[in-house]
Amino acid sequence: MRPLDLDQVATFVMVADLRSFTRAAEAAGVTQSAISLKLKRLERQLGRRLIERTPRLVRLSADGASFLDRARDLLAAHERAVGAEATVRRLRFGISDHAAGPELASLLARVNVHDPNLRLDVRVGASRDMLDAFDHGETDAVIVRREGSRRDGETLLKDRLGWFASPDWRHRAGEPLPLAVLSDACGVRALAVRALESARIPWVEAFVGGGLPAVTAAVTAGLAVAPLARRVAPAGAVDIGPALPLPQLPGSDVVLHSRITDPRLTGALRVLVAAFRAAAR
Repeated sequence: MRPLDLDQVATFVMVADLRSFTRAAEAAGVTQSAISLKLKRLERQLGRRLIERTPRLVRLSADGASFLDRARDLLAAHERAVGAEATVRRLRFGISDHAAGPELASLLARVNVHDPNLRLDVRVGASRDMLDAFDHGETDAVIVRREGSRRDGETLLKDRLGWFASPDWRHRAGEPLPLAVLSDACGVRALAVRALESARIPWVEAFVGGGLPAVTAAVTAGLAVAPLARRVAPAGAVDIGPALPLPQLPGSDVVLHSRITDPRLTGALRVLVAAFRAAAR
């Protein structure tokens, strides 16, 4: 058997990690058909099917699962052979609480798998704080919600926001709406407060969390209502906005700001962005 094409092997690993031809194409900066062609050529050379494709699902076959660890070992051996292991790259990355969602740990793990020689320094906080850190050169890239009139950055997705509460939560007549929110620096909090005050709906901060997990815990416990993106709302929570009724919240753009020029760091960031988009969908 002729030697395996390392680019095809790397493509297989990326599809396996992202579980999507579309996201793998985004991460590699090529077309989806190019990804598919590379994978088909690798499967043809190996004489086995590595990926099972359906209209809604991309998953490893039994042969693909067996080959994946060996594929990673092959790519790592190539890195060692060319001396790449001696070059530790550092990516300083920030992401806002509301953008991160519950999949943050798995997103970061995928980047580590993609490039074991990458040192990833991560900050999580309010979009405004993350933007300030980026503007002051303290981070190389950030994923945040678009703030105010600022229009730079690459739009990754548009989140739909709602008023989420536990299914058994009930509003007591005559009392202000109890909110579970992040700090004053949170852009989603600012959107919600403006909407309530424009509609002349009284409200009170019933819970101020130090992070999104704390806010979603308050919702799950039935303590308060939280303005959240649908994709980060806790499991089982319901949007009670139409029932009360509460003012409709505007959509919120999630954007990427980056100053990275190093090709290897750019590749790692593309993998992170592709995984983020896949998780958000």
